[in-house]
Amino acid sequence: MLKMSEDDIIYAVLLILGIAFGQFYRKINDAGLKKIIGTVFGLVTIFYTSGFQSLHIFISFIVCCFIIKYDQRRCHLICFWFMMIYLLFFRMVGLIGLPVPAGHTNMIQMILTLKIIGFAFEKNSVLTKIKEAGDKLELSASDKEIRNSSFIDIFHYCFNYIGMLTGPYFTYRTFYDYFNYPFYKHADCFKATLQKLAWVPFYAGLFLLTSYIWPSEYMETTEFYESRSFLYRLFYVWPTFFIFRMRIYAGITLAECMCISAGLGCYPKVLEAKCGHGPSTAITKEIVDSTEKHEYDFETIENINVPNVEKCWTFREAMKHWNKCVQYWLAMYVYKRFPSKKYRVMATMAVSAYWHGILPGHYFCILGPIVYLPVEDVLLKVFKSDDPNTQKIFNIITWIFKFFAFSYLGTAFVLKDVRKIWHFYSSVYHFGYFFWLTLYLICSFIYTLKKKAQKRTVKDTEKKGE
Repeated sequence: MLKMSEDDIIYAVLLILGIAFGQFYRKINDAGLKKIIGTVFGLVTIFYTSGFQSLHIFISFIVCCFIIKYDQRRCHLICFWFMMIYLLFFRMVGLIGLPVPAGHTNMIQMILTLKIIGFAFEKNSVLTKIKEAGDKLELSASDKEIRNSSFIDIFHYCFNYIGMLTGPYFTYRTFYDYFNYPFYKHADCFKATLQKLAWVPFYAGLFLLTSYIWPSEYMETTEFYESRSFLYRLFYVWPTFFIFRMRIYAGITLAECMCISAGLGCYPKVLEAKCGHGPSTAITKEIVDSTEKHEYDFETIENINVPNVEKCWTFREAMKHWNKCVQYWLAMYVYKRFPSKKYRVMATMAVSAYWHGILPGHYFCILGPIVYLPVEDVLLKVFKSDDPNTQKIFNIITWIFKFFAFSYLGTAFVLKDVRKIWHFYSSVYHFGYFFWLTLYLICSFIYTLKKKAQKRTVKDTEKKGE
């Protein structure tokens, strides 16, 4: 039987309503009224999905607002640690007899964590610039807005319906630009929404079909382990991760469509906007005065690039196109600011896993690339050829290895519980990890031989030259 979970249905309905509402919301010209309407819709969504559990969301928000107001020098660090610790409390309240928050509440809390921490970092950056440059610094309009932001401004940013439920993450600066620049009025937001939305039935259809043929729940049955062969169990990671992938593609695409429909994240292409960040160059008066002449894009809120995830050859490259806005947040506020360069990558992946959840599956999956990426790196050093046809074969093999790694690690994310994960990995004799270790040792040995051969060639050439 083809079916979706109750949570998935609620997500889909709310996102589709948000997309439809965006067609009306985009046309409101009064910025103040627009903020109020968007926030009211967001609050209605919170109360509908979370009810009494929404107290978690508002308590953590209010505490962070006080931190930002009364300790601007360290607000970014205090907010970071407070929200991360609160996430742990939020997810473990069942241990002290409180109701366990629903999945929707968890998602809203996760997005709020990114936004309020991100805003604290933005505010601290502006104040630091002012302190270092003094009176000589000429602030941009958005910097002035961040410096002078009030409780109400932060409230609108965090609880406007756009991106509140499932993301994508965008900065306060992007939110400010949306209400103060007319870019979206000159872009065909309706057409852009339809173009992206057209892919959702395709992803959803594949999700439902493959879920019917290879249900993930089958991995938890006695029959799967007692009646199925080793190869069948190992093969099952491919459809399991494919189902997960199609679900994510459909959900993230709908979330992006909500932003596009409302016009948020729309910038002229000349500004070279980057996902999560927004414009790479300053918004000048000349650009604002010539809005009708520009071409526009929604790169700022592009959270996933499906074609690139599917077609790129390597695991490392695919990671760059997956959950891009969250990766921007992790890069800006964890990776670049972590004091030890040696442990930056590990720290960033650990924060990512922690943000996603506290179940073992999150850590098996998200910390897994630390194991696989060194294997891929040495593999690429060996898989090099001047012959295009040979290189194409090497690329295809690397692509297969990429998706096997995604699927093998992603299965842990789906199973979540450590006993289920260990049971499955044991049933395939931990094939993935032993395969990668063997591959790493073989490729390292071959690469060492290649380097020695190259050195001998160089020495022979030098001797002949003499």
